[in-house]
Amino acid sequence: MTHPVIMPGHRAPAAGFEAPFEMLATCHDRVERMLALQKKLQQHLLDKGCDEPARQAARDVMRYFDLAAPLHHQDEELHVFPPLLAGPDAGLRALVQRLVQDHRQMETAWVQARRALMAIADSPASGWTPLTPAQTAALEQFAALYRQHLDDENHIVYPAAESVLPQDAIEAMSEDMMLRRGVAPKR
Repeated sequence: MTHPVIMPGHRAPAAGFEAPFEMLATCHDRVERMLALQKKLQQHLLDKGCDEPARQAARDVMRYFDLAAPLHHQDEELHVFPPLLAGPDAGLRALVQRLVQDHRQMETAWVQARRALMAIADSPASGWTPLTPAQTAALEQFAALYRQHLDDENHIVYPAAESVLPQDAIEAMSEDMMLRRGVAPKR
């Protein structure tokens, strides 16, 4: 009996580096897809155990949060947050400070969530041991950290930053995002 694929593989972001705020929002879509995959994975483990689709899903989630998420957080901390932290709106500054703290909490929570995913990805074909309550809690805590964070960035922080950044700063942001990912900037 074959098992259905838990979730289709990654798709490339629809936005390009020339539109950095759209690209950041597209990355948030990817975060949501990876967190949904993680949730489906947890249910799949309960329903069917640890099979190859489960191991692949765990590897997919790890790959995203190991590689893309840290770059995304750097994009925000280098280009999106600074003009808002320097701005006159105290409420916006407090929100951005919380978002920076969220990034640190996500980094810390990822260590435990990754361990749970690694246990799945590296599990033998036979002899699967279900996730412990601590592993399940680590995955759920990691996902919970993103809920309000993404909404605040998408609906408050990104529009506010985009409205105050001059075009040359947006172009510099675009170029930096490409360089840190090994993509040659267009000149």
